[in-house]
Formats: sequence, C-alpha cells, structure tokens
Amino acid sequence: MLDKMEHFDPQQVIEEFDALTMDAERVQRETLKHILEENSQTEYLHGFGLRGRTDPESYKACIPLVDHTDLEPYIQKILEGDDSPVITGKPVATMSLSSGTTQGKRKFIPFTDELMECTLNVFRASFAFRNREFPIGKGKALQFIYGSKPVKVRDGLTAGTATTNVYRHPRFKAAMESIQSQPCSPYEVIFGPDFQQCLYCHLLCGLLYRNEIQFVSSTFAHSMVHAFRTFELIWEDLCEDIRSGELSTKITDPSVRTAMTKLLKPNPELANLIYEKCSGLSSWYGLIPALFPSAKYLFGIMTGSMEPYLPKLRHYAGELPLVSADYGASEGWIAVNVDPKSPPESVNFVVLPNIGYFEFIPARDNNQRDDVDGEVRPIGLTEVKVGEEYEIIVTICSGLYRYRLGDIVKVTGFYNSCPKLNFVCRKNLLLTINIDKNTEKDLQLSVEAATKIIANEKLEVVDFTSHVDMSSDPGHYVIFWEMNGEASEMVMNECCNCMDRSFLDAGYVSSRKVKSIGPLELRVLRKGTFHKVLEHVLKMGGTANQFKTPRCIGAAHHRILTILSNNVVKSYFSTAYD
Repeated sequence: MLDKMEHFDPQQVIEEFDALTMDAERVQRETLKHILEENSQTEYLHGFGLRGRTDPESYKACIPLVDHTDLEPYIQKILEGDDSPVITGKPVATMSLSSGTTQGKRKFIPFTDELMECTLNVFRASFAFRNREFPIGKGKALQFIYGSKPVKVRDGLTAGTATTNVYRHPRFKAAMESIQSQPCSPYEVIFGPDFQQCLYCHLLCGLLYRNEIQFVSSTFAHSMVHAFRTFELIWEDLCEDIRSGELSTKITDPSVRTAMTKLLKPNPELANLIYEKCSGLSSWYGLIPALFPSAKYLFGIMTGSMEPYLPKLRHYAGELPLVSADYGASEGWIAVNVDPKSPPESVNFVVLPNIGYFEFIPARDNNQRDDVDGEVRPIGLTEVKVGEEYEIIVTICSGLYRYRLGDIVKVTGFYNSCPKLNFVCRKNLLLTINIDKNTEKDLQLSVEAATKIIANEKLEVVDFTSHVDMSSDPGHYVIFWEMNGEASEMVMNECCNCMDRSFLDAGYVSSRKVKSIGPLELRVLRKGTFHKVLEHVLKMGGTANQFKTPRCIGAAHHRILTILSNNVVKSYFSTAYD
C-alpha cells in the first residue's frame, strides 16, 4: 500500500486491498518468506532447526505452536539487556504491554517499526472503506484516547501499552492528518498523566470545536459510554468554563492547563447553546448529534466484550450509525472492517493477507490430529470453511511465530480469496465447575436475557462480570451487576432465575438438575463500583485506552474480586431448578 501518508488516495487503497485479497495464498507465502528472511538469524528460529528455509511446509514442520508463556524466557532475555537477535532480526527498542484482561497479568510483546507500518496499513484501509460509505469533510475527530507515559525498562528499551506506542510513534500525527482523523484535543491532553483530567479536557475540546467534529471515537466502546456518562455529571461545569473562558481548577496538571488555556476564550453564546441542547434532551437520548451536528458516525471496537455497551451507546448516538473498528489485539492486527454499514453485532472482518501469516485450528474438530504429538493440525488462510469456528494462529514481523492468540472466530464468507471473520469469544474465558463450559458469549446472552426484565422498569445494567465460587460445596456461578437504580425483590429474583435458565450448555443444565452445581447467585453492587475497578487498573499501570472489564474474575484477579465483594449491597439465589 501507499508509503507516503501525505498523499492518501482512498480509491487507490481499496484497489490495492482488492488486489492483495484476490490471490491470498500467494500473498501469504510471500509474507511468510519476508518475515522469516528478516528474522533468519534469530536464536528462536535457529533453535528449532529452520536453517533459513522459508516455505510454509518446512516452517510448520520445525516451529511449534506456542502461547505467550512459551515465549517468556526469550522476552526476558531482551528485558535483561540481550541485544542479540533473540526473536527479531533487529534490536527491540519498545515493548507493548497487554491489558491483562484475560489472565490477570500484563504481557510484554515486542513493538517494532514494521509492526507500526502494519498498523498504518490497517488504519488506511479501514478509513478508505469507511469514508466510501460515510464521507467526512475537513474537520476534527473527538477521540477519547489516552497515552500513558512509557516506562524505561533499561537503557535502550521502553515499555508502554500498544496504543501508547502507536500514538507516540513519529509517524502517527501525520498519518492521522492524512486520513482526516486529527484529534480535536491537544497532544498534551492525550498524553496527560491523570485520566479524569484528560477526559474532562477531551469533552471540553469537543464542545469548543463542536461544529467541526466529523466523528466520535475511542479504542473501545466502553470508553465512549464512560465519557458520556461522565458528561451527564459535569456538563454544567463545562458550560461554565466556556462561558467564562477560564479552565476549571480541577485541571491541575501544568502541561494540560497550559494547552487548554490557549484554546479557551469567553464564549457565552456557545455556553448558552450547549446548555439549551442539554436541557432539551429526554434522558440524554441523542446527546452526541445534539452536541456535534456535523458528526457522521461513532467508531471503536464494539465486538466481543464491548457488545453489552452498545444499547447505551446507541441511546447517546440517536440516529448516528455505530461503526465497528477493525480486528486486532495487543500482539498485532488481523483483519479490516470493509462493510462499515453492518451493525457491530454482526460485523465481519476481512483478513489482510500481507500483515502476517495466519493459520486456523478447527475449534471443535478433534479428528484432524497430528500423528506425532497429538496436536491439532492447523489449516491455512484459504483452506477455512464457511460456517466453521476456528482458533487463530498468527506469525507476525515482531517476533511472534505460530502464536496462539486465544481468539475463536467464525468464518462467514469470503472477500475475493480471503475469509471474512466474525469474532465469537476468547478461548480462555470460561465459566466451568465440572463438566459445564460456558463462554464469554454465553454469559453475555444470559445477562442480556435478564436485562429485558429490568428494561420494563426503565432500569439498566451499567456493567457486569462473573466468578466461579468454590468456597462452598457444590460450587456455583456468581454474576455481579451494577445498576443505575433499584428494582423490587420480585424483579431481581426473576432476573436471577432468568440468567440461571439462560445458560444452555448441556453440562451446566444437567449439573444443575442433579445439584452438582449450586444455584446461580446474583450480587448487586453499589453505584460506582466498576469505576473503582477502572481506578485500580489505572493505579496498577494500565491505561483507560485499553481497559476492558474482565468478564470472568479468576484467581489472578483477586484484587478486583476484593473490590467487587466489598461493594455488594444485596445477593439473590436462583430457584430455577428447585
């Protein structure tokens, strides 16, 4: 794709995307060859006897399937100062830190210039398809993005979140300008040290540039919902800042204050207009288009664990479309949303075949097993079948070889010769006590079924998570809810029973019937509990940008479990199987 971001041509990008996806098998072989040649001298590839070969057959025969645990000894060498080619041909100067949502601990993952180039390729392709459906004019974007300060690991090596590494890269600013995605907030706000102060200033900048805002975005849908829930509480303070031209004393960081003071001038007319807009809304429905009349859509990751936030986001968005961002992880990118008009719940992503080498393990097929070690034998990108579910294996330029990403996807069709993927769930996020196996998606469907009951009371679940309680025999599922109001005992008992009945896994149902799994427990939390969880994650070095509420609280999340347990106001036990 285009090397010079300054001369971005959306139609050319789409044509190049079509050409790449037309002969995906050839592109995949070339991509693997390039990755292996660039890293041919690494300790990792030498150790498994690849000996410079670059064909897929030799690669699969020599290199094992791995997860992050297998790579930790090699990454530890880099962290401790080994500048030899351990897993990458070039020295690693930056590490990305994962969110730690799945396993409760953050992972170090190499971040390289080539990985940044892949990121820009994805951004460019995504914008080209998006802008074809929702053309935007010259202006700015209200982006709720937050860049943490990089941590110095040692001389010559820093670590930060994957998003921070992207935002701080020298090419980021020009790239955003070229695809008409320039943030309305100063970079001092994006990289400010205090989340609450930065969020306040993001909202204030959006209001100051309200007529220029072309779209609203964040990395995850949760961040947009959190931002506008916060707006409901502070909008009058924001109006006062605009009216007086003086920044709130709540903003204490010197660099943020300096940057924002340059933007603020007394503007009573704008303050009055915003006050009238907010006062005229019913339950804040349509807040975003009321504030930002030129906005064309909302953009962010909206699949998987983000789906529960979509009803509230739609409430704020009114008639504005929600556009799901592309498919990737802290480790790297995988696929692009080429059909931005699709609802986020059913969006498909087309694999970009030149950003990595991809393999797929059939999720439920136990027949395709390797005779040597009993391992399921993965298949190639163009060999997948429509309707089947797979676990993704990635090989990318930043030193990950046959890496089990831990995601389960469903193939829904093909775009030229590249598969369209629908995200199903994280492989490791399971509620299980004995023979039962319920995924993140099963949990989400169970909660959704119950929330229909409280919707009749004009109530909603702000956020939720789960836990397997084995402190008593038999063990049982615990679902934590934070709500925006109170419901009657009868309604809450009905919600509890509904969730219990909604877990349809055969192992769960049979275990509940014979009482080898105890009654499901619904624990209602104090208002603001999940904000305390967010604050805890930020205190531990995480960023709001990558925050995702863990949907299953295991032993590795013991501090989060303590926060939740200390804020329970009421518990209900299911009688669905009595």
